[in-house]
Amino acid sequence: MSVMMVKKISALFLLCYANVFGISTPSNQQPVYSDVPYVQDFAVKFFADSSVGLLNKVFTDRNGVVQILTSRGLYLPANGHFQYPGQIKSDRRYQPIADKQISDMLIYHNQFVYLDKEAVLSNAWAGKLFSRHQITTPEKFCGGADFDFLIATGDSLFYVKDSRRIWVEKMRHGPVLEIKYTKSNNHFLILTSNEIWSFEPGETRLVSFYRGTDFTCMALGEAASSVFIGTGDGYFILDNHGKIKGPLDNKLPWPQLTCISEIDGKLWFGSTRGAFMLREDGKFNYYFGERWLPGKIVKHISAGPENSVLILTDNGLGQICFEEMTLEEKAMIFEKQVRQRQVRYGINSQLSRLQNHDPSTAQNLVADSDNLWTSMYLGSQLFRYLVTGSSEAKQNYYEAFEALERFHEINGITGLFGRSFERRGYHEFKQEFRDYVDHYWYEGYQGTVSWRHAQDPEWDWRASASSDQTVGQIFTLTLMVEYCDDEPWRARAVKLLDELMTYIVENDLCLIDYNGLPSLWGRWHPQYVNRFDTMIGDRKIYSSNIIAFLQVAYHFTGKELFRNKATELIEKYGYLDNLMRPFSEIGRAPADADEWSKMLSEEWNHSDDEMYFLAYWSLYPYAFNDELKEKYREAIRDHWEWERPEKNPLWNFCYAMTGAIEFDLDESIWHLKEFPLDLIQFETKNSHRKDIEFVEKNFWGQTTTEVLPPDERPHVKHNHNFFDLDSGDRNCELSAGDTFLLPYWMGRFLGVISAPGK
Repeated sequence: MSVMMVKKISALFLLCYANVFGISTPSNQQPVYSDVPYVQDFAVKFFADSSVGLLNKVFTDRNGVVQILTSRGLYLPANGHFQYPGQIKSDRRYQPIADKQISDMLIYHNQFVYLDKEAVLSNAWAGKLFSRHQITTPEKFCGGADFDFLIATGDSLFYVKDSRRIWVEKMRHGPVLEIKYTKSNNHFLILTSNEIWSFEPGETRLVSFYRGTDFTCMALGEAASSVFIGTGDGYFILDNHGKIKGPLDNKLPWPQLTCISEIDGKLWFGSTRGAFMLREDGKFNYYFGERWLPGKIVKHISAGPENSVLILTDNGLGQICFEEMTLEEKAMIFEKQVRQRQVRYGINSQLSRLQNHDPSTAQNLVADSDNLWTSMYLGSQLFRYLVTGSSEAKQNYYEAFEALERFHEINGITGLFGRSFERRGYHEFKQEFRDYVDHYWYEGYQGTVSWRHAQDPEWDWRASASSDQTVGQIFTLTLMVEYCDDEPWRARAVKLLDELMTYIVENDLCLIDYNGLPSLWGRWHPQYVNRFDTMIGDRKIYSSNIIAFLQVAYHFTGKELFRNKATELIEKYGYLDNLMRPFSEIGRAPADADEWSKMLSEEWNHSDDEMYFLAYWSLYPYAFNDELKEKYREAIRDHWEWERPEKNPLWNFCYAMTGAIEFDLDESIWHLKEFPLDLIQFETKNSHRKDIEFVEKNFWGQTTTEVLPPDERPHVKHNHNFFDLDSGDRNCELSAGDTFLLPYWMGRFLGVISAPGK
């Protein structure tokens, strides 16, 4: 079949989709994001070893050459790439310069200029700049209007031009921290820890510009009308006459500032805990941790080559790159990454055991929820195929389906699926008892070992499948049997759906494990669900999920067994009331509740959100009648309203599936744009930040008034709390298959994200 024919079929399919699901086509009512290029940031890092010495400054000349000044001479970044850091190497290109004892450097007329114990010099201008200063221990310098330079030592200032010392003056208030030149009024500003001085070359005199305390750094605005002064507790702004323009601002990601730079109209700050950029909305982009920088203490910030920003730290150089791309181009970067690194037997997996965060050293290890992550990845590829006609996407979801199918087949029990599988002998068989189940479970559970030998001597499989993985199975099977255009593959999906739901219904709505006992979390029968008080979330979610499962099973098999069981749960056991219960009524168990109920409701479980929203694809479209469909829509809307602060595009697009007009499209696009290109799980810290507003501890786990961007927070997986602020170094790389690609391609499938434009 030609690509053009597939696209025509896809367009016809989307129209049918709107009719079957009972929603309006996006072009008529729902908003649509036009996928035009935006600016994506990512980092390339260069680490320094102990031989480099102390790192001081970094600059780029007109040729795009990057040079780093250290206490041991001039160095350069070498061989760094995205996710594959480079090193900082000695710069030996100009041997006579490399042999000099350079104490300071700067960019002057877009060229490198150096200060050593003899002169101000450069390799540019045919090497003609060699202005001798006759200063024993020069430390810092700055260039003026016409190859004139102001040089500072520990206690003196020297004004030099053409090897002539024109002016000298002792400093009265401590060592010089920085010198800047303002072209608009032809004077130098000299920063000390408690005073700023002004030197006017024409009058050769030093006057006080501004007095204060705890000054650490200084920058001039590109318009030369503002002077930014950094301190140990924030920054403030002066005009070019030394008048203060506003109060001290210390509501920063971290107020102990080490440097300030204005680059292309953006104000950048370095601190003892990372770097940050002031945005137009008054908030900050925070660059902290090894996702962005080799070290935590920022020494210097300057403009880099190709629209990048160079951030020199105590442990190396971070180059923050800014590249224009569309969301589809970003998705295709992830598509390639998933296929090359994240697929194991067709399973969507993460990389683990990285050495020094190097993806090439990692292993594809078994995860507890391999089944669920693969289901979500399969959904992304099916959506991608439906909107693009990509044969690659079709092959991807076929391979993922084969893995999911094998979860069912490998155990030899019709209707039961496993969590994962691996070749025999590569996963330890050990007891997996969790002490919190002491409060509720069957006798002998402490001896449980979920890994089992398959009949095939080459393989082992993991049992104890759970409710969240059942949701993943139903989500995928629903999509496969509804939208797969290859009948033999669709029939295989129907078979799995039928067998799974028959197994659950015939076992009293339990997922019976290999040992004949219910899996720890696989219980949907009324005696379990309705044992919980109404405020406990498990009562609501299990009711919502099982009704969705039974509806879709009935729709595609026509077996009255499933419809009758769903009707019984709704009419006799109150499952409709359970799933309709507003989220405002969900909370902690009362004091007299049993210990199991208390444990389940200590705080909101964000895995439940994932279970709810994925299952909504089976709950809402396949309602037995329009009255139920409207009730389901209201329940989904109530849940979505509760989750809106997370700005999660997956939740938003699952709600958009019901035909909702308002589903926070702008917030969804913000999330997808701010989603990090680098999914290695580095240490992340935000709880120290002064620029975010904290809220009191609460049941839902919300820590701040507004969720942080995905590339600044610890978690991007949908079953985690997006309001978590800190995490340690986890030495793994997440897959974008379930985290980014599913919401992106779902948005494309629903028509609320357009194909890419120019």
